[in-house]
Amino acid sequence: MITSIQGLLISATPLHAVIELNGFGYEVNVPVTTAERLPASGANVKLHTLVIYREDAQTLYGFSTAAERDFFRLMIENVTGVGPKLALTIMSRLSLPSLESAIRMGDIATLAKCPGIGKKTAERLVVELKAKVGGSVAAVAAAQTGDASHPGPVVANAHLDAVSALTALGYKAAEADQSVRRAALALGPQATTEALIKRALGA
Repeated sequence: MITSIQGLLISATPLHAVIELNGFGYEVNVPVTTAERLPASGANVKLHTLVIYREDAQTLYGFSTAAERDFFRLMIENVTGVGPKLALTIMSRLSLPSLESAIRMGDIATLAKCPGIGKKTAERLVVELKAKVGGSVAAVAAAQTGDASHPGPVVANAHLDAVSALTALGYKAAEADQSVRRAALALGPQATTEALIKRALGA
């Protein structure tokens, strides 16, 4: 099984990346949350991967962290009606910390707003995954820091607290999550909740 790929980033779009390794160009399907963290074309990049085999295709999916890849696998292996394409869409809409938080809190409304996700599928996500993500603080932190081997719970909490603050101000959950992700990219992984909020608000 191919669990990771590291090579030269040839090109990237919000949902695809082409990585050259040993003379071969590998097309990797990625969520938007991973694409927005990719370096410029021509730089070296590493993605944590999962290969899905079908009778007529072999598709490679890549993620910034091992925690995100493992959550992707968790969805497609445990939630009825959620295949690779839909799982990628869900992870493109919300970051891993926000996804796990929504599942732990039973926030059906937030999950149901992901493209292609109705209320019933959102309910299945909660029912079938809640017990599996309940204690994954390390995974949440790893997704925030971009390093699965050095988790930082405080950083993950800063992301979630900033998202909660923006939703309290009237932002939709997905919009708040996206704004905080952008703020985190600009400020770095150790940004405080206050700094994330100010950046997200354009202050």
